[in-house]
Amino acid sequence: MAGERRHPLIALGFFVVGLLLASALVGPAVAPHPPAQQQLDAGLRGPSWEHPLGQDRLGRDQLSRLLVGARLSLLVGVAVVSVSLLVGLLVGGLAGLMGGWLDELLMRLTDVMLAFPGLLLAIAFTAVLGPGLDHVILALCLMGWVGYARLVRGQLLTLREQDYVVAARAIGVRWPRLLSRHLLPNMIAPLLVEASFGMAHAITAEAGLSFLGLGVQPPTPSWGAMLAEGRAYGLLAPHLTVVPGLAIMIVVLGLNLLGDGLRDYLDVRPPAADRH
Repeated sequence: MAGERRHPLIALGFFVVGLLLASALVGPAVAPHPPAQQQLDAGLRGPSWEHPLGQDRLGRDQLSRLLVGARLSLLVGVAVVSVSLLVGLLVGGLAGLMGGWLDELLMRLTDVMLAFPGLLLAIAFTAVLGPGLDHVILALCLMGWVGYARLVRGQLLTLREQDYVVAARAIGVRWPRLLSRHLLPNMIAPLLVEASFGMAHAITAEAGLSFLGLGVQPPTPSWGAMLAEGRAYGLLAPHLTVVPGLAIMIVVLGLNLLGDGLRDYLDVRPPAADRH
């Protein structure tokens, strides 16, 4: 019943993710104007037939910049989730399978990383290395793997006690085959849910760093940078903050709805090892 009630949330989440994907893939090609094309005499103009979402202080088309910025947001989200997932699988897998002193060492390392506020650590990291897309992705990956590592370890500690795993080990099945055939397939559902929430967090964090001037640099469009540029004209040209703000809100809300719906539909619960 819970899964049936959550079907609309999953559909809405998939729709938002599909819209982001389409905007990132074909948006720059169908953008009505070059995102960096300036029209200084039309700066701060509101929506019109030629510019449906208005123009910024340099006369650049907001719709075009929004579509190009979607590609950047998707790139950051996919890159951060992919790298964090791989590192989390490695760390959590070693901790959950090996146990003993290695498990203790790796989990204490994750606890140390969790003690630092993620966004503040990313701000400090990018402030030291300098602004740029690669530094933003690296900074977000620095903290992003922790949640996946704890999730993988907890799942492994639970699954390795299941009868079919104990039986497979008793007949001599090696860990690599056991992982690929039995353990990893049973971890896909919780990892999918974690990845959807992780992508929403990565997109929000990138927008925050770009808003502070630590992300991608002009003239590359970024939703966070668009917000920062428009805040000085909040009353004179509200479309400069409303447009990128709504874009960030809709994408993050859609990803969270997708993760929430998948969690209930797939009946994902915290593993016994991670329950408090």
